[in-house]
Amino acid sequence: MKLARCTDGGAPFWALVEPDADTARPLAGGIAEWGPGVTRGGGESALTFNGPARALSTLRLLAPCDNTSKVVIAGANYSKHLVEFGVAAPSQPIAFLKAYGALIGPEDPIRYPPLTEQLDYECELVVVIGDEDIDLDDPLAAVLGYTAGNDVSARDLQRSGPPGIGMDLYAAKSQDKATPVGPWIVTRDEFPAGSPALRLSTTINGEVRQDGTTADMTWDVAQLLRFVQQRVSFGVGDLLFTGTPEGVGQGSGRYLNPGDVVEVVLEGVGALRNVVGPKTT
Repeated sequence: MKLARCTDGGAPFWALVEPDADTARPLAGGIAEWGPGVTRGGGESALTFNGPARALSTLRLLAPCDNTSKVVIAGANYSKHLVEFGVAAPSQPIAFLKAYGALIGPEDPIRYPPLTEQLDYECELVVVIGDEDIDLDDPLAAVLGYTAGNDVSARDLQRSGPPGIGMDLYAAKSQDKATPVGPWIVTRDEFPAGSPALRLSTTINGEVRQDGTTADMTWDVAQLLRFVQQRVSFGVGDLLFTGTPEGVGQGSGRYLNPGDVVEVVLEGVGALRNVVGPKTT
C-alpha cells in the first residue's frame, strides 16, 4: 500500500493512494491511530476511510509524517561517502535529531538558507516507524514502511563548530523548509523480508550525481533501529534517515544553486522532485 499525507488547501489528511489510477481515498485519523494496525499486518482492513475517493492529481502531497513525529538522522553509514569527507569509519552508528520544521513535501521549493554558500544534497532511504513496541530482537517488525528523503545540508555551517566541539549538525541539517521527504510511504509488506536493498539516486537538472544501493550501508536498518531505540525510544510516525552514498557536492565542490531541479529516486518508492528556491535574506 501507498500512504500519503495530503491537502486540498485545507487541513492535512492521510490517504491511501494509487498513483497509476490517480486516486486518493481519505483516511480517518492520523498515523498514530492506524499505523500500529497496518504495521502488525492488518493491511487495508486496519484503515478506516473518511469520505469518497479524490483525484490524487488535484491534491498537494506533504511530507508523510505528522507534526508529532521525531526525525532521527543516521550519518556516516556508507564507506565511500566517508572518503569524500576524509574521515575514518566510526566504530558504531552516529545518530542525531533534525527539526520537524526542516521537512517539506514533494514539489515544495527547497529553501536556500541565507547563512550558507554550500548547500548540498543527500539521497536517503527513510524508515517510518509504525509501532512503538519495538522488539530489539526483531526491530523491523515495528517498521510501517519506507519513503525517500533528501537530507539537504549546509556544509559550511556543518564545519563551523568550534575546535574540540565537533560539527554543527543542527545548523547544517535543520534549516527551515529545506529537507524534502516523500512522495508517500510504501508499506513494509511490499518489500522482501529483511533490511531493504534498494537502488537510490540523485539527479541535478537531469545529471546523475549519486547512484548507489542501500545494500552498501555499513549498518542496516535493523541495526540502526536497535542502536537508536536503546538511546532514544521511537514513537509511531517517527522517521529515520539512514545515510547517503557517495557523490554529494562536498566531494566535487558542485553545490546546489537557486533554480536547480533536484530529483531523488528510490527503488520501490518513486521520485521525490524539488526545485531550489532563491537565496533568502
